[in-house]
Amino acid sequence: MSVPRRRILPLVLAHAAAAGALNLSSCDNSAATSAPTRSEEVFPDARAQTVSMVRRGDAVRGEALYVAKCDACHSVNQNRIGPKHRGVFGRRVGGVDDYEYSAALTNVDLIWNEETLDEWLRGPTKMFPGTRMGFAVSDDQERADMIAYLQSLSE
Repeated sequence: MSVPRRRILPLVLAHAAAAGALNLSSCDNSAATSAPTRSEEVFPDARAQTVSMVRRGDAVRGEALYVAKCDACHSVNQNRIGPKHRGVFGRRVGGVDDYEYSAALTNVDLIWNEETLDEWLRGPTKMFPGTRMGFAVSDDQERADMIAYLQSLSE
């Protein structure tokens, strides 16, 4: 069965833009503001699709990634080298009472949510220099999937 081209192209454009292979902005700002590009005329929501597609996480895939990448130090229900993760969404950074955090994470006035977890997983030592967690997740989709899984543990 053939899929109509008009359905495939917005997805291709969105994925290309998300991967950095397509620049949806023009180098010449006057041209970008005066006339829409052909893709914007035909697919006006391509830019919005790009943003939402990259950020949408898959909790099932996130669980597998969590087991593969986080399970050596973390557990859902008990503290290990790192603190337990059940209920992390909406919890204050350094907020597990029975876990001894590094000095970098004590007295931090920040709540874990999609944005803060994304920044944390992207580079924990950049976010809080001196933290004991040195593991980072560079892949945007993997982070989104892991965050979706962590969010499911807090519902």
